[in-house]
Amino acid sequence: MKTKVILAGLLTCIGIGAQAQDIKTEEPKGKAIVLVFGNFHTGFGAENDNRGFELERSYFGYEYNFGKGLSAKAVMDIGKSSDVSDYQRIAYIKNAMVSWKNGKLTLNGGLISTTQFNFQEKFWGYRYIMKSFQDEYKFGSSADLGISVACKFADWISADAIIVNGEGYKKIQKNDGLNYGLGITLTPVKGFQIRVYGGLNESGEDNKKDISNLAVFAGYKHKMFMIGAEYNQMWNASYKDGADQNGYSIFTSVKLSKIADLYARYDDLYSKDDWNIAKDESAAILGAQFKVGKYVKIAPNFRMSMPKADDAKNGYSAYINCYFGL
Repeated sequence: MKTKVILAGLLTCIGIGAQAQDIKTEEPKGKAIVLVFGNFHTGFGAENDNRGFELERSYFGYEYNFGKGLSAKAVMDIGKSSDVSDYQRIAYIKNAMVSWKNGKLTLNGGLISTTQFNFQEKFWGYRYIMKSFQDEYKFGSSADLGISVACKFADWISADAIIVNGEGYKKIQKNDGLNYGLGITLTPVKGFQIRVYGGLNESGEDNKKDISNLAVFAGYKHKMFMIGAEYNQMWNASYKDGADQNGYSIFTSVKLSKIADLYARYDDLYSKDDWNIAKDESAAILGAQFKVGKYVKIAPNFRMSMPKADDAKNGYSAYINCYFGL
């Protein structure tokens, strides 16, 4: 049933895209993609021994626009392993994709960016400082192998659907299950946006449960400030029956000048019956961002983590995050 619904949406969007008229012809052109995220951090109290310089992530790639709505992008992601005992850099292919835009329709195929939290990440706008909630707490992957379609029906409503392997971009496909997602974005008034996303990640194994995701987001952007809030629910995390998690994130920023702004965020993560109590936490961040020229940003910030486990102590740390991007 879910496959039929997604296919029906695809056919509807293709029909609308085919009716688009007066598409501006673009000359072929390409651009390099270079993004580098780094920081210096120092902890306080229970985190006192955690300090040093860190190169968090580097993205290198190239994007080429062939004209007539067709483009291709390839990006290499160089970061650190999720294995805490592995201190070596690991390189992944983050994107290897082809896109086609025709009026109100966009099609993507290959190793593509997923749509589960991409919208919230862009709205938050400080990915180099801290990942958005779902990415930070592993509710899903930011890229995967498959196809997606997005269609803007009117100025106030758009929808998108995605079908991917479900393994993410760091692993090969090893299970038969697929990951399906459907999102709807509303813009009832200028600057105010609402998004609802639902997803189903099939386990592909009889002894494991499918993972389900629900995300609801609302945010408002003004030229001088922005504010956003999201609620997220995940059922059967890691394909385990009853391993449910939920949480919310509230964030805001205020523009002080052309080169400076202030930002703040508060996250709260829970698990059903405290099955993940060792990682459940509340977390807060407060800081400023300064644009140094066209390609560099510097963002000093103060962070506090408040674990929910009874014997865990609060953690405090100061960061200076740096961004370089073309």
